[in-house]
Amino acid sequence: MGFSEKPAVWTDREPTLDEEISALGDEDIFDMANLVEDQTGIAGIVFISTVMGAHGPRVKYFLKTGAGQPSFSVAVASEPRVVASSLPDRDLARMAPPVLEWVRLNHEALARYWWEGKFWTDHEATAFKAGLKKV
Repeated sequence: MGFSEKPAVWTDREPTLDEEISALGDEDIFDMANLVEDQTGIAGIVFISTVMGAHGPRVKYFLKTGAGQPSFSVAVASEPRVVASSLPDRDLARMAPPVLEWVRLNHEALARYWWEGKFWTDHEATAFKAGLKKV
């Protein structure tokens, strides 16, 4: 149930957000937001961030906020896919389709935020979030 010696590379399960943040180095800086249903059209929480960890652009979905909550991660791409999950299969089957559709609709903006967002002003970040399409 552990993780490899390389930070942020879990081999047997979806890491918690706390674990991913703990694996970052002292010099790593990232920005993040927990988006709610009125921003995404999806019941639950969609966590977005700028570059975080050793993987490519992705978002995380949570049923609710809180430390250690189960989640699943979706690769940000024109054809997104679930890349890891710690949610029960029933919840994953129910929630993955709308999250995948939301990422598909917003993949270009989400990728731009991932790579460039940590340099944005508050106004730019606010405009980005307001411009995201809902499912």
